[in-house]
Amino acid sequence: MKKSLGPKAFGFPVPVFVVGSYMEDYKANIMAAAAAGVCCLSPPCIYISLREATATYHNIIRNNAFTVNIPSEEYISETDYVGIASGKKFDKFLETDLNPVKSDLVNAPYVNEFPLVMECKLKETVNLGSHTMFIGEVIDLKVDNDFLTSIIVKSDLELSKVDIEKIKPFSYDLSLREYYKLGDKAGKGFSAGLKLLNKNNK
Repeated sequence: MKKSLGPKAFGFPVPVFVVGSYMEDYKANIMAAAAAGVCCLSPPCIYISLREATATYHNIIRNNAFTVNIPSEEYISETDYVGIASGKKFDKFLETDLNPVKSDLVNAPYVNEFPLVMECKLKETVNLGSHTMFIGEVIDLKVDNDFLTSIIVKSDLELSKVDIEKIKPFSYDLSLREYYKLGDKAGKGFSAGLKLLNKNNK
């Protein structure tokens, strides 16, 4: 039997997105956003949902841009700090010894030490209540070479893919407010369900 806990949003795991933006004085700022994810594949879009009280909320509206940075496990402390400290009071890059890089494509900074960044232009905002959803179109996905793996599609065609096991990203539990490392692979997409699909198509 299931127990009712009332109207609460629950998603686990949720990705840990560190959002980069510029303050009014052009100081680089970052914050961790838990209400975030992919919302469209073509064009590629991601969303982050923020409270109006955050500095990042106003930065994105002013600059029409933001970056989403994916940290590795070794940066859990820095990630948690930028999620609880206010950009209005602290220079988060200075406090964490992280280094901002100015994006060439959008008016926002990204984190040099984090292996993966998505540079986004603001596409749409949706006021939902306590949070406003910012939908960003991904203009470019940048990944450090050490975190890529090559896949041979044909003898003359080689593609680079992001290697999640090398990046070692981590997730966040909204209920208990705890971080979790990624576990072992549990199955392969568009493959694990083929047995059932073939069975039902007979």
